[in-house]
Amino acid sequence: MALLSTDYDDPFVKISAMIGGDEYLKVARSLLKTKDATDEEIASSTGLRINMVRKVLYDLFGKALITGIRVKDERKGWFVYRWRTRRDEVENFIRSQKKKISDRLQQRLDYESSSDFYHCGNEDCRKLPFQEALEEFFKCPSCGKVVNLKKNDKLKKSLQFKIGELRNDLNP
Repeated sequence: MALLSTDYDDPFVKISAMIGGDEYLKVARSLLKTKDATDEEIASSTGLRINMVRKVLYDLFGKALITGIRVKDERKGWFVYRWRTRRDEVENFIRSQKKKISDRLQQRLDYESSSDFYHCGNEDCRKLPFQEALEEFFKCPSCGKVVNLKKNDKLKKSLQFKIGELRNDLNP
């Protein structure tokens, strides 16, 4: 994925590639080169199969990063979509993703702060909230070892830090 940072600096292309990888990168570049391109034109210019191009286009459309205009193809007689970027929406997309991540991290922080957790020390086993550890008589339901109180201060601090960073980005 070295293409992202060195070969192309357009935010629309970077975001597209981050969403879906190489195919998205190719479609995004093609959309920048040809305004109002059809899915067939994009497939031809990228070398991707038409069904892959359509999948990428519909996904980007669903995220409001591109728009499609339905026009009648005079040669074939049916309707086709002509696609164009909505580069002005890239910042809004990034903001909404940061907001979603911040909200999820806050939910996780709330969960981590709501209870004491117990763990047996085995990496393959999950940590148990107090109530579940009590019901299991403080024995791990997976391996049978005794579970002990597990401090999660480091995790909570890390979550608080990341939430703070995201909120500062959202409210400069």
